[in-house]
Amino acid sequence: MSLHEIVLPETKPETEWVRGRALQKVSPTYDHSVLQGLLFMAFRLWSETDEHGRVGTEWRFRVMPPGAVVRPLVPDVGYLSYAALPADAPRDTVQVPLTAPTVAVEILSPGERRRDVEDKIATYLSAGTAAVVVVDPPRETIAVHDRSGIRELRQGDTLSHAALPGFSLDVGALFERARR
Repeated sequence: MSLHEIVLPETKPETEWVRGRALQKVSPTYDHSVLQGLLFMAFRLWSETDEHGRVGTEWRFRVMPPGAVVRPLVPDVGYLSYAALPADAPRDTVQVPLTAPTVAVEILSPGERRRDVEDKIATYLSAGTAAVVVVDPPRETIAVHDRSGIRELRQGDTLSHAALPGFSLDVGALFERARR
């Protein structure tokens, strides 16, 4: 820890540093919880099959945007490639990595401020995250943000990205399964 790092206590739900303030994550609804679980399982199965990296839910990262202080962000689902943090990295460096996730998934919750979500997306991308996947349960859409822009996906589309080699997920099937 240094004078150039925001350190927040662990809370339930977790607290992040967003728009210059400590912000406790919104306690998720059932729909949010189910989508988080389904996305975690899809990413985890893909990751374990070809040993791409680590996947976790509510995993705290210490994110370092250029020229800014290190701050905690906690994606709903985070993927960290072995290229970013090797498989044989010491266990203590894995617990709260001092790096941005390779891919961050944020599932929108009722009452969540759009400006807060936009700040998190910008922070992730400036800190080195390859893609931020924003899931909108009521609209049943997924927006994939990366350095080239935003791609919105809906029923009939497939979630994929270069940072997730070989991964694909049917967007319509995801939301259909979440409604069960």
